[in-house]
Amino acid sequence: MTPDPDTKAAQRRPHDAERRERIFSAAERAFVRHGFHAATMHHVAEEAGMSAGNLYRYFASKEALVEGLCRCDRDEHASEFEQLSSSGDLCGALATMIVEHLLGKPREKARIAVEMWAEASRNSRIGELMRAFDASTLELLRDLVSAAQANGSAPTTLDADFAARAIFTLVSGLLKRVALEPDFDRAAEAALATGILRALFAGAIAPVAAPAVKERP
Repeated sequence: MTPDPDTKAAQRRPHDAERRERIFSAAERAFVRHGFHAATMHHVAEEAGMSAGNLYRYFASKEALVEGLCRCDRDEHASEFEQLSSSGDLCGALATMIVEHLLGKPREKARIAVEMWAEASRNSRIGELMRAFDASTLELLRDLVSAAQANGSAPTTLDADFAARAIFTLVSGLLKRVALEPDFDRAAEAALATGILRALFAGAIAPVAAPAVKERP
């Protein structure tokens, strides 16, 4: 009996998902080994143990591969933030996440993020993807703070937009330092990050009126 097309498609989906995960892991290894800018689709194919032709069946270009990586990261963030929103102590939960998932990140993986930011200034498509990813992350952070305010785990006086931007800036700076500073003191910076978050949620860090800032020529 010949399987119907719907059955065969359903059987392919888990296999395709596993193959994509394998490609994403291979892409990260290729970016670490060769640097993000220099890494090619052939390098990714070699790391994945597949032909370049087969790789192009899943991703038509390096930019398409980066888009897939950004989508996976965004989905992962959404899942993590959903768990955080139900925490009774958002400030403490955020501090734990920063310590475990950011400050505990291998330097090589942090370097990939920094190299992708650099590539965004040269490659317009990568730039679009990175800006969209950052905008999505900020939106998730704003929603997280708002949800925490609704369930009482964050003060209602906290400006959700300001808090999201403060957390985003803190995390971005720490990620850059993890990537580039050979003597980066993870324990000391964990204490710093925790202190900043506590001050933010206590209302000790708040926006103030400031003169307009113009880009210098």
